[in-house]
Amino acid sequence: MKFSRRSLFLLFITITSFSWGQDITVEEIWKDYSFFGSSVEGFRSMQDGNYFSRISKTGITKHSFTDPEGSGEVLISGSALSSISMDDYAFNSDETKALITTNTQSIYRRSYSAVYYLYDLETKQLQPLDNTRTPQTLAEYSPNGKKVSFIYQNDLYVKDIASGTVKRLTKDGKRNEVINGTTDWVYEEEFSLTKGYAWSPDSKYISFLKFNESNVREFTMTYYNSLYPDLYTFKYPKAGEDNSCVTAYMIAANGGKAKEIDLGGYEYIPRMKWSTTANQLVIQTMNRHQSSLKYHLVDMTSKKMKVSEFFEEKSNTYIDVDDNLLILKDGKSILRASESNGYNHLYLLGFDGKSRQITSGNWDVIEFLGIDQESNTIYYSSAEKGAIHKGIYKIGLDGSSKTSISSEEGHNDAEFSNGMKYFIKTYSNANTPPVFSLCDNAGKEISVLENNNELNETLSNFTISTKEFVKFKGHSEELNGWMIKPANFDPSKKYPVYVNIYCGPGHNTVSDSWDSGGFAYHQLLAQKGYIVISVDPRGTMYRGADFKKSTYLELGKLETEDLIAVAKELQTYDYVAADRIGIMGWSYGGFMTSLAMTKGADYFKMGIAVAPVTNWRYYDNIYTERFMRTPDENEDGYDQNSPINFVDQLKGKYLLIHGSGDDNVHYQNTMEMINAMVKADKQFDLFIYPNKNHGIYGGNTRNHLYTMMLDYTLKNL
Repeated sequence: MKFSRRSLFLLFITITSFSWGQDITVEEIWKDYSFFGSSVEGFRSMQDGNYFSRISKTGITKHSFTDPEGSGEVLISGSALSSISMDDYAFNSDETKALITTNTQSIYRRSYSAVYYLYDLETKQLQPLDNTRTPQTLAEYSPNGKKVSFIYQNDLYVKDIASGTVKRLTKDGKRNEVINGTTDWVYEEEFSLTKGYAWSPDSKYISFLKFNESNVREFTMTYYNSLYPDLYTFKYPKAGEDNSCVTAYMIAANGGKAKEIDLGGYEYIPRMKWSTTANQLVIQTMNRHQSSLKYHLVDMTSKKMKVSEFFEEKSNTYIDVDDNLLILKDGKSILRASESNGYNHLYLLGFDGKSRQITSGNWDVIEFLGIDQESNTIYYSSAEKGAIHKGIYKIGLDGSSKTSISSEEGHNDAEFSNGMKYFIKTYSNANTPPVFSLCDNAGKEISVLENNNELNETLSNFTISTKEFVKFKGHSEELNGWMIKPANFDPSKKYPVYVNIYCGPGHNTVSDSWDSGGFAYHQLLAQKGYIVISVDPRGTMYRGADFKKSTYLELGKLETEDLIAVAKELQTYDYVAADRIGIMGWSYGGFMTSLAMTKGADYFKMGIAVAPVTNWRYYDNIYTERFMRTPDENEDGYDQNSPINFVDQLKGKYLLIHGSGDDNVHYQNTMEMINAMVKADKQFDLFIYPNKNHGIYGGNTRNHLYTMMLDYTLKNL
């Protein structure tokens, strides 16, 4: 990377043990957002892979990857869009038309509604997608650019651009009953899937999912907005309860009768993906235990649809679904990822069912980034340098010539252009804010797009301690951790310890990456005289399948053992106040905090549990059953690791925080925990944020939340 002397000096400041300056305040973190820095947004690779588009002051402009700082060519002028407020945009395949997104409104974590407009780059005309059916969701051009599909009130529609006519392809959509072309709450949350339809490459067909929610039980939340509170009811399948009945269909884009795709017996359809070159569609199905993943080929290259199952992966525990699915241009094979050999690796899988491993080693592939099919080169990220690191690599399709294209140890992300000629790299480490640079596909830096000098300069004004990576013994295996000590640390003194955790499958808190607000808040605690640590216990990521899946059927058990082991180890440190160890976690971390304060009550003086699961019976079935199976099948696993059942052991100061509008981890979890503690005659502290969802944010909320947590920590730890 290229840095000025000034930026090198500022980066040096951030990684030395400390710099003397002013103290951080909660307001500077969560009201002024002083520690979040800048990013590089709006880059969209053009089809040829040599140019990209982005939103600029003059509108939407086109730039060369070899001259990213140039003024570029104006594709859509700001004046052409002056009558609307643009949130996002997307071009059709030949880049002669654009779909403009406005008035975006969030629904759940990933879903949203919007009002869409069509813009013709040749005629320079702007028109609404549909004035009658609004707002819409998931609008998309057909591959040939002649039609636009969208979802309105749970039905799938297609607009013919030339004639302006809109055809309704499905007619049975109804809220809380039938969904066409998009997904229900639990698919969105646990399979990261909102778009439940896709165009065939020749633009003649649309495959889509139909969700029949009729048998799914409803959950109602209360919103306090007016004289009489509003009730919001939606379908939420809890552990052991009925799911939506999901079926896959094929329909002609010009209308007609939808034909069900026969996939045999299954519970879930987590992914479907068309080839980009031929009318071949791959659909994945899973059983309820998520221990079997089947691959089906739907061949539409002739007039008659052919469906065949060509591969099945089985596991004694569970199989994670990811987006590492690509049909190659040869029309004979796909790329996929699997943990079947003990670590997550990439495989070439033929439609004949034959599989060949491409990457190998005692480390996990994190993400498939793309393939250059001209040179048969695959690009991916992995934890080859250790679970706390993320690097970018390329390898031949035959498994040869593996090369690292990110030399910096830390955390590297990549967003590639079409054709894989260039990528935008985001690099950070635990003590260095992100640097965004444009690189070629060999990893050579072309230009630094954002080095966050302003944030580095801000940091130089504060007392900053180094985040150090450490190892803890754990209950039975060595665990990764980090530690932040007060800047004026004196090993002859005794310090209280604040443990920040998550501990759940799918997310590590011990990562050699920049943590923005989290980093700043932990620095604030260090300034107040606390040692701050975090640890990734058994069950976390990037140490192989055995480590990750060791908690199967017993979520919380091994993690609690590890947290207690870490607390015991900390008590042996000469500089730790053994009777002043506190713990804080959010969501799964709130679940673990609650277990630490009950099962581990002898070792933790204070606990703050934000939006915790307190009994897995209250959480959704896709997530919970993936790790626990159903309550009927695993009664002891649910009961022996539910903090609700161990409140009689609570000793320390315990603060429960929840948003009453949490559609994910329901407020019910906290209410039931309260009932259990009242019954056991245990005193505790509680704060509820009315109408706030799982993220507990908006307006002054985060500032209030962290001020409250800081005050509670100062008083009780």
